[in-house]
Amino acid sequence: MNSSTTKVVRFHQTGDASVLKIEDLPVTEPDEYELRIKVEAIGLNRAEVMFRKGAYLETPQLPSRLGYEAAGIVEAVGNYVTEFNVGDRVSTIPAFSMGQYGVYAERAVVPINAVAKCPESLTTQQSAAIWMQYITAYGALINIGQLKQGQRVLITAASSSVGVAAIQIAKSQGVVVIATTRGKSKKQFLLEQGADHVIQTDSEDLVATMADITHGAGADLILDPIGGPMLSQLAEVSSKGGRIIEYGALDNEPTPYPLFTALAKGLIVQGYTLFEITQDKEKLENAKNFVLTLFDEKKITPVIDKVFTFNQIQQAHEYMESNQQMGKIVISV
Repeated sequence: MNSSTTKVVRFHQTGDASVLKIEDLPVTEPDEYELRIKVEAIGLNRAEVMFRKGAYLETPQLPSRLGYEAAGIVEAVGNYVTEFNVGDRVSTIPAFSMGQYGVYAERAVVPINAVAKCPESLTTQQSAAIWMQYITAYGALINIGQLKQGQRVLITAASSSVGVAAIQIAKSQGVVVIATTRGKSKKQFLLEQGADHVIQTDSEDLVATMADITHGAGADLILDPIGGPMLSQLAEVSSKGGRIIEYGALDNEPTPYPLFTALAKGLIVQGYTLFEITQDKEKLENAKNFVLTLFDEKKITPVIDKVFTFNQIQQAHEYMESNQQMGKIVISV
């Protein structure tokens, strides 16, 4: 590889995984408040699949980069960067425009407010697999949800990386965790992650099973990345005064608001993304301290499902879209 160029994943049109191309681009120097990372590992997120398809919060300006999470070694720093040095092991936090700073690359320049030193106890691959999921889960469960010991939390699509992080964080707070998954293939995995109960929504009735598990009391807090018609079922299984946090839109169907159930129970149905945390300096510091403390205490640990090589970026995206994963998909660079 020429040291003045770097391999970068870009796409020139929206579409399926085949639009992702690996291209040689010039290496750029970091601005005053940026640094450049020699990337060793990349963590994949559902947001990047949606961005590639043109179905995300941010619209890609083509040709576009993509990618939120990478870990590696600091290679160059901007003039005003004091908190990081060349040679530091760092990872990136989703707090920037993916189209502008996308980290699917051998070398990535990122703003310093979106960088954290890698936890001592984690490998580089694990460090590329922490911030998106643990900050998303922290923001929903702790910052907004104010989870208290003994409460009941329902986590849907629980085998995703955010779902696994949410199970681990909730269990660290002494909460009863009920997880949902479609088939039975992931049930044992979710129990091993700490779920107290697992509901297989393909073969079990969510409303009836929740009534059995909670003796009719329902879930105090529900974390859902799916949306769609299932929201009415989630309202049914909420406790009185419960809160449903919608943090994704995996279902392509419309999401009707369950008005009568919400009125009867005084429900809060709330949209949320982790940018509420990562783009607020104080909230981000609190999130990092909370998560890093749990890593140090070995109460949470990132689960890596599968590792692909950089050249297999298309296959890695296809694998994510096949919904087989249990934990995080990582690219080794």
